[in-house]
Amino acid sequence: MKDVFKTLRQDLPSSLVTFLVALPLCLGVGLASTSVESINGLPNVFSGIIAGIIGGVVVGFLSGSRIGVSGPAAGLITILIAALTTLGSFEGLLVAIVLSGIIQVIAGFAGLGVLANYFPSSVIKGMLAAIGLTLILKEIPHALGYDKDFFGDDAFFQFDGHNTFSELLYALNSLQTGSIIISLVSITILLLFERPFFKKIALFKILPGALFAVIIAILLNIFFQLFIPTIAVGEKHLVELPVLKSISEISSVLSYPDFSFLTNPNVYIIALTLAFVGSLETLLSVDATDKLDPEKHHTPTNRELKAQGIGNIISGLIGGLPITQVIVRSSANINAGAKTKASTILHGLLLLVAVLFLPKIINLIPLACLAAILILVGYKLSKVQLYKQLYHNGYDQFIPFLATIAGILFTDLLRGIGIGMAFSILFILRKNYKNNYSISEKEENHLKHIQIILSEEVTFLNKGRIIASLDALPNDSFVTIDGSHCESIDFDVLEIIQEFKLVGAKERNITLTTINIPEVETLGDYKK
Repeated sequence: MKDVFKTLRQDLPSSLVTFLVALPLCLGVGLASTSVESINGLPNVFSGIIAGIIGGVVVGFLSGSRIGVSGPAAGLITILIAALTTLGSFEGLLVAIVLSGIIQVIAGFAGLGVLANYFPSSVIKGMLAAIGLTLILKEIPHALGYDKDFFGDDAFFQFDGHNTFSELLYALNSLQTGSIIISLVSITILLLFERPFFKKIALFKILPGALFAVIIAILLNIFFQLFIPTIAVGEKHLVELPVLKSISEISSVLSYPDFSFLTNPNVYIIALTLAFVGSLETLLSVDATDKLDPEKHHTPTNRELKAQGIGNIISGLIGGLPITQVIVRSSANINAGAKTKASTILHGLLLLVAVLFLPKIINLIPLACLAAILILVGYKLSKVQLYKQLYHNGYDQFIPFLATIAGILFTDLLRGIGIGMAFSILFILRKNYKNNYSISEKEENHLKHIQIILSEEVTFLNKGRIIASLDALPNDSFVTIDGSHCESIDFDVLEIIQEFKLVGAKERNITLTTINIPEVETLGDYKK
């Protein structure tokens, strides 16, 4: 933070872009969380905004991430709805959110952030590409003026029974001319701001293209309302930020945990679930954000878990939703040119200012314009070059990459990651199976001399290939098994070699020599 004023020229514009991306996403997650029937004390739409403000200001300040952005995550909505149904109270859910934050802080001190080091690069890159494609597919309906799905949903199956692809068909049958014009104009402006000749203009160096796109979109819709009302974008296709009549009304939108729920065992199960899923999403986003970071800054993951935990404690105490680091807002922050965490903190402050002082202006923004911004963010996450790079890296990288993309597109983020991880593990096992040793063969005086050199680590996973190789040795040959390079040899493998030495080799007249292979006790008569 000491260099905050040196980079303010880059961080302030990027915070504006991140704010414009975060605002509808926070509102969307907050709105989706209110979709449970027959529950007393439902969260209001402000619960998402509260989480966004805390994610920006509190977590942004405490985090060691240079450009990561935190806030409410769409991936937690199904857990929240199930939790609300189980507990029957939003105030009870807030207790679980506070407890989940405490668990995350403990996990950070316990060093569990190290789990971030165990996600394969192919899976993380697949996650980025899949999120990019999901953004494009999910935001096209909003760009066309069809807004049945809540803004920011990233799951394949939706609450209304539709899915990502069927929603596109419904959108094509419900085109809204004003929204289409606004989205096309917005995309044009955003693309123009990417051109070198635009960047040479002093004003455009300071203010981001997304801000101009929003201003033009508002003016266009006002023009439609005045002169072509039949194509004007209606209120349900505009941002719907609740308007506070006075600052004194802030207390009316805050909710507080009911700690009597501490006697309810379901609260602890929900807290553990939120802590686990939220931490996993955070660690995945941290890894992905570090890969996107042009300066390749490495985020301290244990510190990140502590920061997220404190953020969730505060969010739960004042009526906010759970917080994770989120890749869409983080990538928007990166693409906008953020240099330090000041951009993240400023975006949180802008959310606060918007709620308190600018709701009527914010509510003039067409969702089609914000959808256009997210479509461009999605395109940058899923560029063709990424697919080419993974293809050239080999099928052991490319197939888990594609599996992750397909998994996320047709399920959700965590299930998709699980599918990608499964494919990666299969390739690791296959490679481990193939590369556990090297074998060479030469012939002297019509006798075959075979040397098997074991690799550094030989585990039980190598049993199958070692057995097959020993079975394939020719009779009446001279064989040397060399374990000089081994750091460790699993007992199962030692037992196989010992049994072959005592029985198999003798039966086939194979002269076997072992080097640095310790002898072990085997069963029955094999012990000599």
